[in-house]
Order: sequence, then structure tokens, then C-alpha cells
Amino acid sequence: MPEILIRNARHLLTMDDAGTETTGTDIRLRDGIIAEIGTGLATTGEVIDAATCVVTPGLVNTHHHLYQTLTRAVPGGQDALLFGWLQTLYPIWARFGPEEIFVSAQIGLAELALTGCTLTSDHLYLYPNGARLDDTIAAAGEVGLRFHPTRGAMSIGESDGGLPPDSLVEREAAILEDCIRVVDAFHDPRDGAMVRVGIAPCSPFSVSRDLMRDAALLARDKGVMLHTHLAENDEDIAYSEAHFGCRPGQYAEDLGWTGDDVWHAHCVKLDTTEIDLFARSRTGVAHCPCSNCRLGSGIAPVRAMRDAGVKVGLGVDGSASNDAGSLVAEARQAMLLQRVARGADAMSAREALRIATRGGAEVLGRHDCGQIVVGKRADIALWDVSGIESAGSWDPAALLLAGPPRVRHLLVEGRQVVRDGQVVTFDLDAAIKRQNALVRRLENIL
Repeated sequence: MPEILIRNARHLLTMDDAGTETTGTDIRLRDGIIAEIGTGLATTGEVIDAATCVVTPGLVNTHHHLYQTLTRAVPGGQDALLFGWLQTLYPIWARFGPEEIFVSAQIGLAELALTGCTLTSDHLYLYPNGARLDDTIAAAGEVGLRFHPTRGAMSIGESDGGLPPDSLVEREAAILEDCIRVVDAFHDPRDGAMVRVGIAPCSPFSVSRDLMRDAALLARDKGVMLHTHLAENDEDIAYSEAHFGCRPGQYAEDLGWTGDDVWHAHCVKLDTTEIDLFARSRTGVAHCPCSNCRLGSGIAPVRAMRDAGVKVGLGVDGSASNDAGSLVAEARQAMLLQRVARGADAMSAREALRIATRGGAEVLGRHDCGQIVVGKRADIALWDVSGIESAGSWDPAALLLAGPPRVRHLLVEGRQVVRDGQVVTFDLDAAIKRQNALVRRLENIL
């Protein structure tokens, strides 16, 4: 792999243990890792001029449903709460197949890349008409992002009192069999892995207690991580108390769903006891502030979680409940919501950016990512602060207060995915046209 030298960064935010920040810094990338950091470095390889750029680790997205980029702003779901929103969208998703899953993942991954993301998880929990997790993994390979897909599932359909239509649920034995297949086929536990696979039943109200327990046992047998939705809104809490006789945190602990190898999405309604449980057990949280606002779920107690020692990362969530997939916008929203809830000093721009980078990497168990430190992976975002968004800023590193919404350059494993503000790994314009054609086809069918 050719050497790349990022030269003369206007400002470097390393996200190392000391929170080191420097100016006029060079970064040498070699064989997918950060090989050297200093000044006046020379190279015979490619040089990227960073004189007008703030340089950060690549952002990390800890929760997404990539397939939902095909269902943005669906009229019947625009103003619905979570359960009603799901009931509007399930019939549309039931029409998807492998092409829809692949193309929507391409678009969603490109959108993440343009907004600074180098590593993303994905929670795919429905597999209609022959779709497989393999479809999203193929898309990630084309786009070039580091990928942590999770094999989700739903097993309780409408005929059994669940929310999803029966056509979108699977037999639990078949779910576990396919979990084994995708882990064996794609999971790479090594440092620098481009693909790791997790196991992720959709939610406590869409699968059985047995599947939740069996999924945890299987994941630990295979050495992979666990993911699900938890405590997302008041309806979620009421369902847990009515059906399980306890709050979601207790339900998770009883079934083996706490620990350093588990992360839960949303957790808007965790109480102090559950926050303490997550802190003690090192259970991670994917905070999705824009989606939580869009669905009226509430403001997650991120300040309390962080103060207690809970691992917190950010997630854009699906584009059907966010209508966008910008991770840098998510970081700004996280900062603003904590200030609304707790005061203007509740969260700084730098802390929110740290959650979006190193925080997310720690939630996903990727200690090889999330920092610009010698020996870490060469996943780096360059933000050009010479434009109108940063004009007049006294602190170029305060990107979330006055910074560009898109990156100028993005490197993953030392390879450029975004160059001069354009995705360069595949034909994005053609993918957008293909996606829009799929939307029109779905509209005509429905």
C-alpha cells in the first residue's frame, strides 16, 4: 500500500488519553496504520495538504439501519410515535429484496463517509424476499468503510401479538443457524479488521425470551458482540413492565445482555439503577439524538451515563426515523440536547466529538480505532475550515460549533474514500439514480 503523508495540519485532535491537540503537524500513514506523527516529515509517497484542515480520527457510527435510506420522509410515518411509525413502514419494507438492501446500504454508507464516518455498525433485522446480511457487506466492500454489521432478527409477528407482519418474521432455529453462517463467513477478530459481525435480535418486543437468551449464549461461544434496542421510549418501558414484570435493564441482565461485549441502542429512558448497572458491567450505549427527537422519544441521560462511567457512542439510526445519515450532525445534536436538559456547560464541543470518535470505537470494541496515535489504524477525517461555516471562528477545533458539515478528505485503513469532498470508491451518482428508481417502483406497487 502506498505511503501517504498528511502535511501541516492546521489543527490535530488526537483523542489520545491526554486529549493532545497540536498545530502544524504531519502524519505518516503506512500499511493501513499511523506510522509517525511529527513535523517536517518527508515522503516519496502521496502528500495531502492539510494547512486549512482540522484533522480528527474518523467518526464511528454505533447504530444504523442502512436499508431505511429507501424510506425517508414516508408521509404516513412523518408524525407518528415509534410503534405507529413501525406499523406504517413494515408493509413497505416487506417488499424489499436483495437489490433494495444492497443499494440502500451503498447510499447510506456514502452519506456517512461524506460526514466523516470511517467505521459503522448496521442493524439489519428483516430479510424479505431472499435478502441476506451478505448484501450489506458487499455494499460496504464497494464503498470502503470499516463495517460492523449485525445479524438482527424478528420472530414474533402480528398473529402472535407482535408488531411486524408475519411475512417479516423468521423461525428462531433458522435465525440462529444463519447467525452461525454469517459469523463463520465474515467475522474477522483481528486488529485492522474491515468486517466484524455481531448478533442482534431486534428488540425485546419482537423476539422471544428464549431467542434473547440463546443469542447471548451463541455470541459468547463465537466471540462476537451483542446488540439490540432498549428503553427507547415510554411505550418501551410500559411494554417491559407489562410483559416481563421488570424494567428493560433488569430484563437485559437476567438474559445475559449486559457486559463489555454488549451495546444497546437508544436507552433514552434508563433510570439511575440501570445506568449504574451499565457502568458496572461495562455495557455500551448507542445514543441516537436526532432519531430520538424525530420520534418524540425524549432526551437520553447521556451526561449522567458519562459521569457514571458508561461507554457511550453515537448512532444516526435509520434514515426512516432520522431522514438523514450525518454523523457530524448527530454529534452536534447530542451536545445541544444535553445543554437543553442540563445547562450550557453540560457538554462541550470537544467532549461530543470525543464521543463521536473514540467513544464509538470503545463501544464497538475497536481499540485499534478512534485515535490518531502511532500504531492505531489509519482512519482519518480532514475538515476544511477555510469555508463560510468556519469564517470568524476563534477556535477551529470547535467543529461542532462552527465547522463544515462534510469532510474534505476521508481515509479508511490508509485509503482515500473521500477526496476533495467527493466519494471516489464507486459511482455514487449512478447509485442515487438506481435508488430513486427503486423508490418509484415501490410507490407504484403500493
